[in-house]
Amino acid sequence: MGPKHTHQVRRAGFLLLSALLIGPRLAASESDEVAPTEWEVWKSSHSVDDMQRRNIWETNKQMIEDNNQGFFMGRRPFTMAMNKYGDLVRRRRGLEPDPSETSPPWTDPEPKLQAYFVDYRNMGYVTEVKDQGFCGSCWAFSTTGAIEGQIYKKTGQLVSLSEQNLVDCSRSYGTYGCNGAWMANAYDYVVNNGLQATDAYPYSSVDTQPCYYDSRLAVAHIKDYRFLPKGDEQALADAVATVGPITVAIDADHSSFLFYSSGIYDEPTCNPNNLSHAVLLVGYGSDGGQDYWIIKNSWGSSWGEGGYMRMVRDGRNTCGIASYALYPVL
Repeated sequence: MGPKHTHQVRRAGFLLLSALLIGPRLAASESDEVAPTEWEVWKSSHSVDDMQRRNIWETNKQMIEDNNQGFFMGRRPFTMAMNKYGDLVRRRRGLEPDPSETSPPWTDPEPKLQAYFVDYRNMGYVTEVKDQGFCGSCWAFSTTGAIEGQIYKKTGQLVSLSEQNLVDCSRSYGTYGCNGAWMANAYDYVVNNGLQATDAYPYSSVDTQPCYYDSRLAVAHIKDYRFLPKGDEQALADAVATVGPITVAIDADHSSFLFYSSGIYDEPTCNPNNLSHAVLLVGYGSDGGQDYWIIKNSWGSSWGEGGYMRMVRDGRNTCGIASYALYPVL
């Protein structure tokens, strides 16, 4: 079977490498008194020593402090924290899916949401938090995560699948290695080839090596995949409750996302049509009357809430979480 779902990638890159530099620069006196010590610690931890990068880092630090002050005053619903992206400048990267290209329609066996809380992390469906590094391969992590969940659902065994297998071997299906891809194209590859485990095909965070795939070592196979109705959060919630973890794309082109630390993420400038990053939707819940989605990122466990984010769920398709959602069929 050949590729059935090819998307054109316009300056593709799901990895959001940087922050939107907003907020005032630190005042000179405050910068001189506070920032140098923190900067010295941060640059030593991240092997960076550059005055221009320090200026960017200081701007980001001030933005984070402003946000957190707003959080403690009750004006912001989430906190931010400095992380390994602290010295990076914003590079906008966008993708535009073709809405005319779809898989067979979603048929919901239980059309009304039954569960108030779903968290597949507590049910054995989800592998450890992974780190894509400075490679735009989040599409691969989102894809493997959903397949891992379905394999566990069917067999009771949780197996970490190889993102590097996808990065190295799926280019003929319309993927672009560290420069991004759509998850449907990755699923097309798995339908026709299968996938090895991480242990057999470890992640290297580069896209310059040849394909080492060995079909004899494949541990994952899928028959097909299904798209959910675009923008339909109810259908998305129903699928999470009845199917398992779901592959989704979101607008992560914001410094607030890059430096997210805790709380329920709600970015007012998020654009549901600017899908720039792939994540795995692993559940939903409610806290203090505010509903939220639970997403697994691929930026390591030091980002967010142990590598996860709670994103506001209010029917507005926040950050496009329901704009491009699909899951594999074993």
